[in-house]
Amino acid sequence: MRFETKIAVVIRDDLAGWQRLNVCAFLVSGVASAVPELIGEPYEDADGTKYLAMFRQPVVVFEAPASVLTAAHARALTRGLPMSIFTADLFTTGNDEDNRAAVRAVPRDSLDLVGIAVHGPRNAVDKIVKGARMHP
Repeated sequence: MRFETKIAVVIRDDLAGWQRLNVCAFLVSGVASAVPELIGEPYEDADGTKYLAMFRQPVVVFEAPASVLTAAHARALTRGLPMSIFTADLFTTGNDEDNRAAVRAVPRDSLDLVGIAVHGPRNAVDKIVKGARMHP
């Protein structure tokens, strides 16, 4: 099935494995909260055990050097697409309030981005993530 929209995550390529997974999880939660219609119905196995609903469509995960990530951030802002961000400072905080304060303390062009997630029309998202490669 081909979807008209795309969910893409771009993660900086110099992060440790645990950091990449952590960043990806946080970033997609932002997309889910901003675009709730992307969430499907809850799951249930043959025994009737219930599970949480998930995205209706795939999430494509990319990696990129800092320069490509910064360019993707700028392109997403220009296009006005919903975007979540994760900065290096968030590895040193321990809660949502401190996370938001850490981002608020830094001007947009000085953010030390380690990841972004965007959702929007396929073509627009493809242009935003240009230069990033599929995560291995």
